[in-house]
Amino acid sequence: MNEAIRGYFGVGAEGISKPGNLGALVRTAHAFGASFLFFVNAYWRAREAISDTSRAERNVPLFEAVSVDELLLPRMCKLVGVELTDAATPLPSFRHPLNAAYVFGPERGALSPQMLARCDWVVKIPTRFSINLGIAVGIVLYDRFLCYGRYAPRPVRSGAPTETLAPHVPGAPVFRNSPGRSDSARNTPRDGDLQS
Repeated sequence: MNEAIRGYFGVGAEGISKPGNLGALVRTAHAFGASFLFFVNAYWRAREAISDTSRAERNVPLFEAVSVDELLLPRMCKLVGVELTDAATPLPSFRHPLNAAYVFGPERGALSPQMLARCDWVVKIPTRFSINLGIAVGIVLYDRFLCYGRYAPRPVRSGAPTETLAPHVPGAPVFRNSPGRSDSARNTPRDGDLQS
């Protein structure tokens, strides 16, 4: 896990009914380092049969709510709905909030109007049709890592970066010199070197 990741996030679903999908959501969220999990109006069989081999439920808090009105989130946490709607923001154009809870809809339906009204933002993965819940969770969380993961920037050409980021110390600029740069260039950060 990259130690420089900022903020926190939770992952949840509304109206989930299949234990396998619930397990995939939980396992994927756990793998990406979710701070908490939540379910709203989950079907009882799905709740009782968490099919997650990573045993996330032993390591990550899991909250349940019967209705959207009962859903409680931490203060300053923004709710981001993930749904294929015309009004949703395409995921590649979305800047993730530092502290967020991502909510996904049920397998054979959509987020309820009440949940959509509660969301601060609604985003969509730009696919032609809906995809598996676990895959959708992975795509959204990977995109969050691209925003906050403190990884070296992608190079212009194919392949790996020629520069890497040093471990982040809070409050300090972060840059690392690439091999072969002159001594004078090593002490001067270039565009893309400096990370706040």
